[in-house]
Amino acid sequence: MSVQSLFQLKERGSNIRQEIIAGLTTFLAMVYSVIVVPNMLSAAGFPADSVFIATCLVAGLGSILIGLWANVPMAIGCAISLTAFTAFSLVLGQGISVPVALGAIFLMGVVFTLVSVTGIRGWILRNLPSSIAHGAGIGIGLFLLLIATNGVGLVVGNNAGLPVKMGEFTSFPVIMTLIGLATIIGLERLQVKGSILWVIIAITVIGLIIDPNVKFEGNVFKLPSFGENSQLFNLDIMGALNTAILPVVFALVMTAIFDATGTIRAVAGQANLLDKQGQIINGGKALTSDSMSSILSGLFGTAPAAVYIESAAGTAVGGKTGLTAIVVGILFLLMLFFQPLAFLVPGYATAPALMYVGLLMLSNVSKLDFDDFVGAMSGLICAVFIVLTANIVTGIMLGFASLVLGRIISGEVKRLNIGTVIIAIVLVAFYALGYAI
Repeated sequence: MSVQSLFQLKERGSNIRQEIIAGLTTFLAMVYSVIVVPNMLSAAGFPADSVFIATCLVAGLGSILIGLWANVPMAIGCAISLTAFTAFSLVLGQGISVPVALGAIFLMGVVFTLVSVTGIRGWILRNLPSSIAHGAGIGIGLFLLLIATNGVGLVVGNNAGLPVKMGEFTSFPVIMTLIGLATIIGLERLQVKGSILWVIIAITVIGLIIDPNVKFEGNVFKLPSFGENSQLFNLDIMGALNTAILPVVFALVMTAIFDATGTIRAVAGQANLLDKQGQIINGGKALTSDSMSSILSGLFGTAPAAVYIESAAGTAVGGKTGLTAIVVGILFLLMLFFQPLAFLVPGYATAPALMYVGLLMLSNVSKLDFDDFVGAMSGLICAVFIVLTANIVTGIMLGFASLVLGRIISGEVKRLNIGTVIIAIVLVAFYALGYAI
Protein backbone atom coordinates (compact mmCIF):
# COMPACT_ATOMS: atom_id res chain seq x y z
CA MET A 1 0.00 0.00 0.00
CA SER A 2 1.42 3.38 -1.03
CA VAL A 3 1.77 6.37 1.27
CA GLN A 4 -0.82 8.19 -0.90
CA SER A 5 -3.50 5.54 -0.34
CA LEU A 6 -2.57 4.75 3.29
CA PHE A 7 -3.10 8.34 4.40
CA GLN A 8 -5.75 9.28 1.79
CA LEU A 9 -3.63 12.24 0.71
CA LYS A 10 -5.46 12.83 -2.58
CA GLU A 11 -8.91 12.50 -1.03
CA ARG A 12 -8.05 15.10 1.61
CA GLY A 13 -6.40 17.48 -0.82
CA SER A 14 -2.84 17.13 0.45
CA ASN A 15 0.54 15.78 -0.64
CA ILE A 16 3.68 14.39 0.98
CA ARG A 17 5.59 17.70 0.85
CA GLN A 18 2.70 19.57 2.44
CA GLU A 19 2.42 16.98 5.23
CA ILE A 20 6.17 17.07 5.95
CA ILE A 21 6.13 20.89 6.20
CA ALA A 22 3.09 20.66 8.50
CA GLY A 23 4.87 18.07 10.66
CA LEU A 24 8.00 20.22 10.93
CA THR A 25 5.89 23.25 11.84
CA THR A 26 3.98 21.39 14.57
CA PHE A 27 7.21 19.90 15.92
CA LEU A 28 8.90 23.30 16.15
CA ALA A 29 5.80 24.77 17.79
CA MET A 30 5.75 22.12 20.54
CA VAL A 31 9.41 21.10 20.91
CA TYR A 32 9.58 23.49 23.88
CA SER A 33 7.87 20.70 25.86
CA VAL A 34 11.11 18.68 26.04
CA ILE A 35 12.64 21.62 27.89
CA VAL A 36 9.68 22.77 30.00
CA VAL A 37 8.52 19.33 31.20
CA PRO A 38 11.93 18.18 32.57
CA ASN A 39 12.46 21.60 34.20
CA MET A 40 9.09 21.50 35.98
CA LEU A 41 9.31 17.88 37.08
CA SER A 42 12.96 18.22 38.21
CA ALA A 43 11.78 20.91 40.65
CA ALA A 44 9.74 18.14 42.31
CA GLY A 45 12.61 15.66 42.47
CA PHE A 46 12.28 13.88 39.12
CA PRO A 47 15.70 13.36 37.47
CA ALA A 48 15.83 15.74 34.48
CA ASP A 49 17.80 13.41 32.16
CA SER A 50 15.32 10.57 32.66
CA VAL A 51 12.33 12.88 32.14
CA PHE A 52 13.83 14.31 28.93
CA ILE A 53 14.16 10.82 27.40
CA ALA A 54 10.69 9.80 28.61
CA THR A 55 9.10 13.00 27.27
CA CYS A 56 10.64 12.46 23.82
CA LEU A 57 9.52 8.81 23.79
CA VAL A 58 5.94 9.64 24.78
CA ALA A 59 5.68 12.42 22.19
CA GLY A 60 7.34 10.30 19.52
CA LEU A 61 5.46 7.05 20.01
CA GLY A 62 2.15 8.76 20.87
CA SER A 63 2.24 10.93 17.73
CA ILE A 64 3.14 7.97 15.51
CA LEU A 65 0.30 5.95 17.06
CA ILE A 66 -2.37 8.60 16.45
CA GLY A 67 -1.00 9.25 12.96
CA LEU A 68 -0.97 5.60 11.86
CA TRP A 69 -4.14 4.47 13.60
CA ALA A 70 -6.43 7.51 13.45
CA ASN A 71 -4.91 9.22 10.38
CA VAL A 72 -5.33 12.70 11.86
CA PRO A 73 -2.75 15.56 11.87
CA MET A 74 -2.59 15.75 15.66
CA ALA A 75 0.58 15.47 17.71
CA ILE A 76 0.78 14.11 21.25
CA GLY A 77 3.08 15.27 24.03
CA CYS A 78 3.21 15.64 27.81
CA ALA A 79 0.49 18.10 28.80
CA ILE A 80 1.99 21.22 30.40
CA SER A 81 -1.04 21.78 32.66
CA LEU A 82 -0.89 18.20 33.97
CA THR A 83 2.89 18.47 34.29
CA ALA A 84 2.42 21.45 36.61
CA PHE A 85 -0.22 19.55 38.60
CA THR A 86 2.05 16.48 38.92
CA ALA A 87 5.06 18.52 40.06
CA PHE A 88 3.60 21.24 42.26
CA SER A 89 0.34 19.78 43.57
CA LEU A 90 0.84 16.03 43.62
CA VAL A 91 4.52 15.61 44.58
CA LEU A 92 5.48 18.90 46.28
CA GLY A 93 2.02 19.89 47.52
CA GLN A 94 0.75 16.54 48.83
CA GLY A 95 4.15 14.99 49.51
CA ILE A 96 3.51 11.95 47.30
CA SER A 97 6.63 10.07 46.22
CA VAL A 98 7.69 10.04 42.56
CA PRO A 99 6.95 6.28 42.07
CA VAL A 100 3.43 6.67 43.54
CA ALA A 101 2.83 9.74 41.34
CA LEU A 102 3.87 7.70 38.28
CA GLY A 103 1.57 4.91 39.47
CA ALA A 104 -1.30 7.42 39.61
CA ILE A 105 -0.47 8.62 36.07
CA PHE A 106 -0.43 5.00 34.83
CA LEU A 107 -3.81 4.27 36.46
CA MET A 108 -5.18 7.51 35.00
CA GLY A 109 -4.04 6.32 31.56
CA VAL A 110 -5.69 2.91 32.02
CA VAL A 111 -9.02 4.38 33.20
CA PHE A 112 -8.82 7.06 30.52
CA THR A 113 -8.32 4.38 27.85
CA LEU A 114 -11.24 2.31 29.17
CA VAL A 115 -13.44 5.41 29.04
CA SER A 116 -12.36 5.93 25.42
CA VAL A 117 -12.62 2.28 24.30
CA THR A 118 -16.04 1.75 25.87
CA GLY A 119 -17.39 4.72 23.97
CA ILE A 120 -18.09 6.94 27.00
CA ARG A 121 -15.72 9.58 25.71
CA GLY A 122 -17.22 9.36 22.24
CA TRP A 123 -20.67 9.78 23.81
CA ILE A 124 -19.43 12.93 25.55
CA LEU A 125 -18.14 14.24 22.23
CA ARG A 126 -21.44 13.51 20.48
CA ASN A 127 -23.28 15.36 23.25
CA LEU A 128 -20.99 18.36 23.05
CA PRO A 129 -23.33 21.09 21.72
CA SER A 130 -22.00 22.84 18.63
CA SER A 131 -22.09 26.19 20.41
CA ILE A 132 -19.85 24.87 23.20
CA ALA A 133 -17.57 23.19 20.64
CA HIS A 134 -17.14 26.46 18.73
CA GLY A 135 -16.74 28.32 22.02
CA ALA A 136 -13.98 25.95 23.05
CA GLY A 137 -12.22 26.64 19.75
CA ILE A 138 -12.44 30.40 20.34
CA GLY A 139 -11.28 30.05 23.95
CA ILE A 140 -8.34 27.81 23.04
CA GLY A 141 -7.33 30.37 20.41
CA LEU A 142 -7.37 33.12 23.05
CA PHE A 143 -5.51 30.80 25.44
CA LEU A 144 -2.79 30.23 22.83
CA LEU A 145 -2.45 33.99 22.41
CA LEU A 146 -2.09 34.42 26.18
CA ILE A 147 0.48 31.61 26.48
CA ALA A 148 2.57 32.91 23.57
CA THR A 149 2.51 36.58 24.56
CA ASN A 150 3.25 35.80 28.20
CA GLY A 151 6.10 33.50 27.21
CA VAL A 152 7.97 36.30 25.45
CA GLY A 153 7.04 39.03 27.94
CA LEU A 154 4.58 40.94 25.76
CA VAL A 155 1.83 40.37 28.33
CA VAL A 156 2.93 40.01 31.96
CA GLY A 157 1.39 39.71 35.40
CA ASN A 158 0.14 42.84 37.11
CA ASN A 159 0.49 43.19 40.88
CA ALA A 160 -2.11 45.96 41.09
CA GLY A 161 -5.52 46.37 39.49
CA LEU A 162 -6.14 44.10 36.52
CA PRO A 163 -4.31 40.74 36.48
CA VAL A 164 -2.23 41.47 33.35
CA LYS A 165 -0.48 44.37 31.69
CA MET A 166 1.78 45.02 28.73
CA GLY A 167 5.40 44.01 29.17
CA GLU A 168 8.54 45.69 27.88
CA PHE A 169 7.59 46.65 24.32
CA THR A 170 11.17 47.39 23.19
CA SER A 171 12.68 44.10 24.41
CA PHE A 172 14.26 41.94 21.72
CA PRO A 173 11.92 38.92 22.21
CA VAL A 174 8.81 41.14 21.98
CA ILE A 175 10.05 42.94 18.87
CA MET A 176 10.98 39.68 17.12
CA THR A 177 7.63 38.14 18.07
CA LEU A 178 5.59 41.02 16.65
CA ILE A 179 7.71 41.23 13.48
CA GLY A 180 7.39 37.46 13.10
CA LEU A 181 3.61 37.59 13.48
CA ALA A 182 3.27 40.38 10.93
CA THR A 183 5.58 38.49 8.55
CA ILE A 184 3.50 35.30 8.83
CA ILE A 185 0.31 37.23 8.12
CA GLY A 186 1.89 38.90 5.07
CA LEU A 187 3.33 35.65 3.71
CA GLU A 188 0.06 33.81 4.28
CA ARG A 189 -1.74 36.54 2.33
CA LEU A 190 0.74 35.90 -0.50
CA GLN A 191 0.03 32.15 -0.09
CA VAL A 192 3.69 31.30 0.50
CA LYS A 193 3.90 27.60 1.33
CA GLY A 194 5.36 26.82 4.76
CA SER A 195 5.46 30.48 5.80
CA ILE A 196 5.15 29.68 9.51
CA LEU A 197 8.07 27.24 9.34
CA TRP A 198 10.25 29.72 7.41
CA VAL A 199 9.57 32.45 9.97
CA ILE A 200 10.49 30.12 12.86
CA ILE A 201 13.77 29.19 11.15
CA ALA A 202 14.57 32.81 10.20
CA ILE A 203 14.01 34.14 13.73
CA THR A 204 16.11 31.34 15.20
CA VAL A 205 19.00 32.29 12.89
CA ILE A 206 18.61 35.98 13.83
CA GLY A 207 18.62 34.96 17.50
CA LEU A 208 21.85 33.02 17.04
CA ILE A 209 23.47 36.08 15.48
CA ILE A 210 22.15 38.81 17.79
CA ASP A 211 20.82 37.34 21.05
CA PRO A 212 23.54 36.28 23.54
CA ASN A 213 21.00 34.04 25.27
CA VAL A 214 20.69 31.87 22.14
CA LYS A 215 23.92 29.92 22.07
CA PHE A 216 25.14 27.06 19.95
CA GLU A 217 27.55 25.20 22.21
CA GLY A 218 29.08 23.21 19.38
CA ASN A 219 27.56 19.91 20.49
CA VAL A 220 24.91 18.48 18.20
CA PHE A 221 24.85 14.78 19.03
CA LYS A 222 24.42 13.08 22.42
CA LEU A 223 23.65 9.42 23.03
CA PRO A 224 20.30 9.07 24.82
CA SER A 225 20.39 7.83 28.39
CA PHE A 226 17.86 7.69 31.21
CA GLY A 227 20.77 8.47 33.54
CA GLU A 228 21.70 6.94 36.89
CA ASN A 229 18.31 7.76 38.45
CA SER A 230 16.17 6.26 35.71
CA GLN A 231 12.41 6.36 36.28
CA LEU A 232 11.75 3.78 33.55
CA PHE A 233 9.16 1.31 34.97
CA ASN A 234 9.72 2.87 38.42
CA LEU A 235 6.02 3.19 39.17
CA ASP A 236 4.23 2.14 42.36
CA ILE A 237 0.75 1.07 41.24
CA MET A 238 -0.25 -0.41 44.61
CA GLY A 239 0.73 2.83 46.33
CA ALA A 240 -1.45 4.74 43.89
CA LEU A 241 -4.43 2.52 44.77
CA ASN A 242 -4.40 4.03 48.27
CA THR A 243 -7.76 5.65 49.07
CA ALA A 244 -5.97 8.97 49.62
CA ILE A 245 -4.54 8.89 46.08
CA LEU A 246 -7.59 7.66 44.14
CA PRO A 247 -9.30 11.09 44.14
CA VAL A 248 -6.16 12.39 42.40
CA VAL A 249 -6.53 9.71 39.72
CA PHE A 250 -10.19 10.71 39.31
CA ALA A 251 -9.25 14.39 38.97
CA LEU A 252 -6.58 13.55 36.37
CA VAL A 253 -9.05 11.45 34.35
CA MET A 254 -11.82 14.08 34.42
CA THR A 255 -9.43 16.87 33.49
CA ALA A 256 -7.88 14.86 30.67
CA ILE A 257 -11.28 13.81 29.28
CA PHE A 258 -12.58 17.34 28.79
CA ASP A 259 -9.27 19.12 28.19
CA ALA A 260 -8.05 16.73 25.51
CA THR A 261 -11.51 16.15 24.00
CA GLY A 262 -11.99 19.89 23.60
CA THR A 263 -8.53 20.22 22.05
CA ILE A 264 -9.07 17.34 19.61
CA ARG A 265 -12.42 18.81 18.54
CA ALA A 266 -10.84 22.25 18.01
CA VAL A 267 -7.92 20.92 15.93
CA ALA A 268 -10.24 18.69 13.88
CA GLY A 269 -12.41 21.70 13.11
CA GLN A 270 -9.33 23.69 12.10
CA ALA A 271 -8.28 20.89 9.72
CA ASN A 272 -11.80 20.43 8.28
CA LEU A 273 -11.88 16.84 9.56
CA LEU A 274 -15.53 16.87 10.58
CA ASP A 275 -18.20 14.79 8.85
CA LYS A 276 -21.65 16.01 7.80
CA GLN A 277 -22.94 15.46 11.34
CA GLY A 278 -20.14 17.61 12.75
CA GLN A 279 -18.34 14.61 14.26
CA ILE A 280 -14.57 14.08 14.06
CA ILE A 281 -13.44 11.73 11.28
CA ASN A 282 -11.81 8.74 13.03
CA GLY A 283 -12.57 10.52 16.31
CA GLY A 284 -12.81 7.32 18.35
CA LYS A 285 -9.34 6.17 17.31
CA ALA A 286 -7.92 9.63 17.94
CA LEU A 287 -9.39 9.71 21.45
CA THR A 288 -8.08 6.24 22.29
CA SER A 289 -4.59 7.01 20.92
CA ASP A 290 -4.55 10.09 23.11
CA SER A 291 -5.49 8.18 26.27
CA MET A 292 -3.12 5.25 25.63
CA SER A 293 -0.21 7.67 25.51
CA SER A 294 -0.70 8.47 29.21
CA ILE A 295 -0.10 4.79 29.98
CA LEU A 296 3.30 5.23 28.31
CA SER A 297 3.89 8.30 30.49
CA GLY A 298 3.50 6.26 33.67
CA LEU A 299 5.74 3.48 32.34
CA PHE A 300 8.50 5.73 31.02
CA GLY A 301 8.46 8.18 33.94
CA THR A 302 6.99 11.52 32.90
CA ALA A 303 3.81 13.62 33.02
CA PRO A 304 0.43 12.61 31.51
CA ALA A 305 0.12 12.98 27.74
CA ALA A 306 -2.46 14.73 25.56
CA VAL A 307 -3.00 16.00 22.03
CA TYR A 308 -1.24 19.37 21.78
CA ILE A 309 -3.23 22.39 20.67
CA GLU A 310 -0.02 23.40 18.86
CA SER A 311 -1.08 20.74 16.33
CA ALA A 312 -3.18 23.56 14.87
CA ALA A 313 0.09 25.19 13.73
CA GLY A 314 0.54 22.24 11.38
CA THR A 315 -3.05 22.22 10.17
CA ALA A 316 -2.72 25.96 9.50
CA VAL A 317 -0.01 25.22 6.90
CA GLY A 318 -1.96 22.39 5.27
CA GLY A 319 -1.60 19.29 7.46
CA LYS A 320 -4.63 17.09 6.84
CA THR A 321 -3.56 13.49 7.51
CA GLY A 322 -1.75 11.26 9.98
CA LEU A 323 1.46 11.69 7.99
CA THR A 324 1.82 15.09 9.70
CA ALA A 325 1.68 13.39 13.11
CA ILE A 326 4.14 10.69 12.06
CA VAL A 327 6.65 13.33 10.94
CA VAL A 328 6.29 14.96 14.37
CA GLY A 329 6.76 11.59 16.09
CA ILE A 330 9.89 10.75 14.11
CA LEU A 331 11.39 14.16 14.88
CA PHE A 332 10.78 13.67 18.62
CA LEU A 333 12.45 10.24 18.45
CA LEU A 334 15.40 11.81 16.61
CA MET A 335 15.52 14.49 19.33
CA LEU A 336 16.64 11.70 21.67
CA PHE A 337 20.01 11.87 19.91
CA PHE A 338 20.10 15.65 19.51
CA GLN A 339 19.38 16.85 23.04
CA PRO A 340 21.70 19.92 22.65
CA LEU A 341 19.56 21.19 19.75
CA ALA A 342 16.40 21.10 21.90
CA PHE A 343 17.56 24.28 23.60
CA LEU A 344 18.44 26.10 20.37
CA VAL A 345 15.02 27.36 19.11
CA PRO A 346 14.10 30.39 21.30
CA GLY A 347 10.57 30.94 22.57
CA TYR A 348 10.19 34.11 20.52
CA ALA A 349 10.73 32.08 17.34
CA THR A 350 7.70 29.85 17.94
CA ALA A 351 5.52 32.50 19.66
CA PRO A 352 4.49 34.16 16.34
CA ALA A 353 3.28 30.79 15.06
CA LEU A 354 1.19 30.17 18.16
CA MET A 355 -0.24 33.71 18.04
CA TYR A 356 -1.15 33.32 14.37
CA VAL A 357 -2.87 29.99 15.02
CA GLY A 358 -4.70 31.54 17.98
CA LEU A 359 -5.94 34.36 15.75
CA LEU A 360 -7.12 31.86 13.13
CA MET A 361 -9.10 29.96 15.76
CA LEU A 362 -11.00 33.12 16.67
CA SER A 363 -12.79 32.69 13.34
CA ASN A 364 -15.01 30.19 15.20
CA VAL A 365 -17.02 33.25 16.28
CA SER A 366 -18.55 33.29 12.79
CA LYS A 367 -19.77 29.71 13.33
CA LEU A 368 -21.87 30.64 16.35
CA ASP A 369 -25.58 30.86 15.51
CA PHE A 370 -26.72 34.11 17.13
CA ASP A 371 -30.33 33.31 16.15
CA ASP A 372 -29.96 30.76 18.96
CA PHE A 373 -29.18 33.40 21.57
CA VAL A 374 -28.79 31.05 24.55
CA GLY A 375 -26.50 28.71 22.61
CA ALA A 376 -24.33 31.53 21.24
CA MET A 377 -23.96 33.21 24.65
CA SER A 378 -23.08 29.89 26.28
CA GLY A 379 -20.40 29.35 23.65
CA LEU A 380 -18.96 32.80 24.36
CA ILE A 381 -19.01 32.14 28.12
CA CYS A 382 -17.05 28.94 27.45
CA ALA A 383 -14.55 30.88 25.30
CA VAL A 384 -14.02 33.79 27.66
CA PHE A 385 -13.58 31.71 30.80
CA ILE A 386 -11.09 29.37 29.18
CA VAL A 387 -8.72 32.32 28.88
CA LEU A 388 -9.76 34.14 32.08
CA THR A 389 -9.14 31.04 34.20
CA ALA A 390 -6.34 29.63 32.02
CA ASN A 391 -8.19 26.32 32.13
CA ILE A 392 -10.01 24.64 29.23
CA VAL A 393 -12.13 22.42 31.48
CA THR A 394 -13.36 25.36 33.56
CA GLY A 395 -14.56 27.16 30.43
CA ILE A 396 -16.32 24.04 29.17
CA MET A 397 -17.98 23.50 32.57
CA LEU A 398 -19.30 27.08 32.72
CA GLY A 399 -20.45 26.84 29.09
CA PHE A 400 -22.44 23.66 29.80
CA ALA A 401 -23.92 25.06 33.02
CA SER A 402 -25.00 28.33 31.40
CA LEU A 403 -26.48 26.47 28.42
CA VAL A 404 -28.64 24.19 30.58
CA LEU A 405 -29.79 26.95 32.95
CA GLY A 406 -30.34 29.35 30.06
CA ARG A 407 -32.52 26.84 28.21
CA ILE A 408 -34.58 26.16 31.36
CA ILE A 409 -35.09 29.86 32.21
CA SER A 410 -35.93 30.83 28.62
CA GLY A 411 -38.44 28.03 28.25
CA GLU A 412 -36.34 26.12 25.71
CA VAL A 413 -36.10 22.87 27.69
CA LYS A 414 -37.14 20.88 24.61
CA ARG A 415 -33.88 21.94 22.92
CA LEU A 416 -31.86 20.11 25.61
CA ASN A 417 -30.97 16.44 25.39
CA ILE A 418 -30.36 14.19 28.38
CA GLY A 419 -26.67 13.78 27.52
CA THR A 420 -25.99 17.52 27.70
CA VAL A 421 -27.80 17.76 31.07
CA ILE A 422 -25.87 14.78 32.52
CA ILE A 423 -22.51 16.21 31.42
CA ALA A 424 -23.39 19.62 32.87
CA ILE A 425 -24.36 18.09 36.24
CA VAL A 426 -21.21 15.93 36.39
CA LEU A 427 -18.93 18.87 35.53
CA VAL A 428 -20.54 21.22 38.06
CA ALA A 429 -20.34 18.51 40.76
CA PHE A 430 -16.68 17.90 39.83
CA TYR A 431 -15.93 21.54 40.61
CA ALA A 432 -18.32 21.94 43.56
CA LEU A 433 -16.82 18.93 45.37
CA GLY A 434 -13.32 20.33 44.98
CA TYR A 435 -11.87 17.74 42.60
CA ALA A 436 -10.96 20.19 39.85
CA ILE A 437 -7.29 20.71 38.99
